[in-house]
Amino acid sequence: MSHVKVYVTTFCPYCVAAKRYLTRKNIEFETIDLTGDHEKRIWLMERTGMRTVPQIFVGEHAIGGYTDMVALDEKGGLQPLLDEVGAA
Repeated sequence: MSHVKVYVTTFCPYCVAAKRYLTRKNIEFETIDLTGDHEKRIWLMERTGMRTVPQIFVGEHAIGGYTDMVALDEKGGLQPLLDEVGAA
């Protein structure tokens, strides 16, 4: 089981960018496709307060979407979360 989860839909350019970013950084992740899964979309919206994808989780930490993840990484905040959940 992966410690990093990326909730996506098909034809989402930011979803592709998020997966590419994680791959480039050699971070293993699980992709959960929400396309056509209304119940899971509702769950995600209730959990994060966001309607957009991707939504990225490191362990139980919802870190937001692609641009949120990149900003967090640039500030040095992504690696500590990865270390905390043993995903580094």
